[in-house]
Amino acid sequence: MRNNHIVIAYNTCWYVYNFRLPLIRALIDKGWRVTVLAPRDAYSGRVEAAGAAHRHIELEQKGMNPLRELATKRRFVAAYKKLRPALVLQYTIKPDIYGSIAARSLGIPVINTITGLGTMFAGGLKELAVRVLYKYAFSKVDLVFFQNTDDRDLFISGRMVRAKQTALLPGSGVDTARFSPQPRGTGPFTFLLAARLLRAKGVEDFIDAARKVKARYASTRFVLLGSHEANDPEYASAAVLARAVEDGTVERPGHVDDIRPFLASADCVVLPSYYREGVPRSLLEAASMGKPLIASDSVGTREPLRDGVNGFLCRPRHPEDLADKMEAMITMPSHRLAEMGSASRAFMKERFDETFVIDAYLAAVDRLAGRG
Repeated sequence: MRNNHIVIAYNTCWYVYNFRLPLIRALIDKGWRVTVLAPRDAYSGRVEAAGAAHRHIELEQKGMNPLRELATKRRFVAAYKKLRPALVLQYTIKPDIYGSIAARSLGIPVINTITGLGTMFAGGLKELAVRVLYKYAFSKVDLVFFQNTDDRDLFISGRMVRAKQTALLPGSGVDTARFSPQPRGTGPFTFLLAARLLRAKGVEDFIDAARKVKARYASTRFVLLGSHEANDPEYASAAVLARAVEDGTVERPGHVDDIRPFLASADCVVLPSYYREGVPRSLLEAASMGKPLIASDSVGTREPLRDGVNGFLCRPRHPEDLADKMEAMITMPSHRLAEMGSASRAFMKERFDETFVIDAYLAAVDRLAGRG
C-alpha cells in the first residue's frame, strides 16, 4: 500500500493554524494523511479540528547550546522513525536544520520553506554558526522554497544551497476572498501596524513617527496591534509602549484572532521593519482588503509594495522618512488614496493569491513523494 503520510514540522502550532491550514486542507482533499509535528500549545486542538493529527516535540525557541541542539536532532530522528512519512514539509530554523539532518539519515524526502531570516544574519559568530548548519543540513534537501529573491540569493551566494534545489513562492499567500474590501466606517485618518511588537519590526520607529505626525495632525489615529512579551529583549521597550499609550500617541488593542475589523477601519497599513521578513502576512492581508501600504525598503517588506502605485517605501530605521510618508498619505486626495487601495487589491489577486502557493506545494509533494 502506498505511503500517504505527510508530516508538517513547525516550531509552534500557532503558526500552523494561522499560516498553513489551507495547505493542510488541500493535502487532505488530495488523499494525504497529515501530522503536524510541533510543540503542543493552545492552538494544537484547533489544528486537530482541521483534520490533521498532532505529535508533540520539545523545541527550544532560542539558544544554540550544542548539547541541547544534538538532543533536538535526536528527537526529530525518533519522531520521523515512528511516524514514517512519505515526505516532510519543514518550516522555521530548527525544524529546517535538525529535521533535515534527521530525514536524510532515514531517507525521507524533504521540502523546506524559508519564511524569513529575522535577526539570525546580523553578523558575528551566531551568523557563522547558522551558515555552517544550514549548509550541512540543506546539502541533500530535495527542495527549498524561498519567499523572496533576497533570501534565495543570500543562500545561493553563501553556498548554503544550490540554485537547482530552490524555488520561489509569493510569501505564504493570502485568501483574497476572505480578505476582501469592507466598508471603512467613519472616524479620523488611521494608521495600523499589525505584527508581533518586536523592536526590529520598527515598532519604536512607528511611535516616533506618530509623534511627529500628531504634532501637525492631532486627530490622526495610530494603532499598534499584536502580542508583546515584556521580558524578551527582542521586543519593543515596555516603557516606551506604555508612555506612548499614556500620552495618546498610539492605541494598543493587544492580540486578536481576527484582524479584519481593524484592517477595515484603517486608511493605511504600515510596517517599517528592518527584520529579515519572508513576505509579511499583515501586508498581504491589508493589500487584499484594498488598503494602501507604507513599508520599509528592506528584505521581504518591499515585496507586496510598488512604490507610488499601491503605497510608499520608506527608509529602514528612519522615523523622519516614515513620518514624511505618513503625511503624504494624510494629505493625498481621496480619489488617489482609493486608487492606491484598488492597486493593492489587484496586485494581490495577480501575484499573491494563496492558490498559487498551494498549487506549488501540491505539485512538489506529488513529484517528490512518487505520485508525479
